[in-house]
Amino acid sequence: MYSPARPFGPCGSFPGGREGDALMTGTTVRESVKVAGLVERARVVRTFVGAVLGPEHPCEPDAVLLASELFGNSVRHSSSALPGETVTVTVTARAGAVRVEVADRSGPGVPELRAADKDAEGGRGLGLVAGLAARWGWRRRGARTVTWFELRA
Repeated sequence: MYSPARPFGPCGSFPGGREGDALMTGTTVRESVKVAGLVERARVVRTFVGAVLGPEHPCEPDAVLLASELFGNSVRHSSSALPGETVTVTVTARAGAVRVEVADRSGPGVPELRAADKDAEGGRGLGLVAGLAARWGWRRRGARTVTWFELRA
């Protein structure tokens, strides 16, 4: 499992978090959506994350952007793009903290942060995640890969 820590960013780190898992206390909202592994379903993911958090949540714009990036990676790099396969997006939120998990049908590789060529049109998604999230990482869960990030308001 990869789980780099970084100093507090625009939305900081997840209170009570521990690598690859979160300890949460207090009132918590946890909602999931399962969508087809199709590029066209990215809008559903963005709308879902935004609706769970609401427009007033300070991390809403970052969470929507990063969830969309991870969903795109799932569709491009996993077996979730095969006919009938899905991607599950889970948002866990409480006062001042957000964790988003994107679970896909594992592909041949693992999520890996790399420098993109300056002229490349792609390859910057995990760089955005690493730059905006307080923490991010991934883990295998059976035949699925779960990539996640954490933000704090």
